[in-house]
Amino acid sequence: MLHGFLASLADHLEAAGEGWLVLSDLAERLGLRTRADLLAEIEAAGLRVRDRLDTRPRHPRSRDTGDPLHAARAAEVTSLWRLGVAEGS
Repeated sequence: MLHGFLASLADHLEAAGEGWLVLSDLAERLGLRTRADLLAEIEAAGLRVRDRLDTRPRHPRSRDTGDPLHAARAAEVTSLWRLGVAEGS
């Protein structure tokens, strides 16, 4: 789903337009994806990061020490990525 979104986003944006992606870094923390992979996919799609706003978890599962994913959830950061068309794309 992420790959499809990024691959087609530039086709739906005007030059000054932007697409917003809300994405947790939980996959990175679990070793399922790296930040470098994400940034490379953004670049390959002809996009650039205009801005990123981060927030820490406040949901109950991030404080549940009995959850097997507690350490990852407690450290998780969810970001709003503001993406635009890269210059020259």
